[in-house]
Amino acid sequence: MICLICRQADVVGGFTSVKFERGETHLMINNVPARLCRGCGEAYVNEDVTMQLLCILKERSEAGMPAGECEYTGPQG
Repeated sequence: MICLICRQADVVGGFTSVKFERGETHLMINNVPARLCRGCGEAYVNEDVTMQLLCILKERSEAGMPAGECEYTGPQG
């Protein structure tokens, strides 16, 4: 796959951090499996991983923990 942003480089498997910010919610999820562009660093996360990220966000928000940082523990993409 060629990067959709820079259109110059291939993407390779790796890990990234995903930051969510909305209102009072500020959450950083680390070690998220993704495809990363070797040129510009753009990260692509697949649908299963995205759904897990949204579940983590919802669970933390409902538990009264809308801010912070955590490690990704879901499917590895």
